[in-house]
Amino acid sequence: MNKAEILKIALAQSAIDCACLPEDFLRGNYVIGEAAENPSARVYIRRPQVCDMVSYGSNVVAAARTDLFPALEKYLSSVDAAHAFETPNLLAFNELVAPFGLKVCFMAEYFLPDPDKLPAVDCGLRIRLLSPREFAHLYLPAWQNALCAERKEYDVLCAAAYDGDTLAGLAGCSADCSEMWQIGVDVLPAYRKRNVAAALTSRLAKEILQAGKVPFYCAAWCNLPSVKNALKCGFYPAWTQMTAMPAEFVENFLNGQDKQC
Repeated sequence: MNKAEILKIALAQSAIDCACLPEDFLRGNYVIGEAAENPSARVYIRRPQVCDMVSYGSNVVAAARTDLFPALEKYLSSVDAAHAFETPNLLAFNELVAPFGLKVCFMAEYFLPDPDKLPAVDCGLRIRLLSPREFAHLYLPAWQNALCAERKEYDVLCAAAYDGDTLAGLAGCSADCSEMWQIGVDVLPAYRKRNVAAALTSRLAKEILQAGKVPFYCAAWCNLPSVKNALKCGFYPAWTQMTAMPAEFVENFLNGQDKQC
């Protein structure tokens, strides 16, 4: 797969997630459509969908409940795509959806690989690939970004960095949809800033491509170490996403009663 083919697969998957057409993300104007259940959507998408907004840079595509359409129309007609997911605009959006019992919840940037720019990164540690049977005992707090205990059945492959017998870092990928596997990575504090995350991420990305799947990487905009890791490994920013959820869900999430993998 080349860069263009990878982007085409990502657009097709986003179209499944947002119940729209792939070309909708490339239009000049915003698109608002009704959210719909699809068994081929990414497994971590909260169901039923309330309001998801996705931008590949050209516009914003919103998949939402129909009762939110007037609020979305008012908001998206007043902002451009480059500023739709930033404050103070999002404060105005929060006010628009508050009467519906909603709040802004998840915001993230997603990265795709450029196969011609995936480096071989050396961190000075031994890297080993692990099968699900071999990483079954690693569902621990230290590796909660690499592995998701709530959805173990989707974790398919790990790259592990060892310093002797010590597991220093772990990158895992989950088969979140049929054609795309998401990478998550954790490194023990004592081994950070030593290229361990980059070595694991780049190795795992190559393994995923060799398996005929598209690796993708997600990071919060404020998580600069994670963003820098993606860029160092030959990934580039592909799309951004913002999700509004019921206020009760947001409060439970803040109180640790709900989690996002």
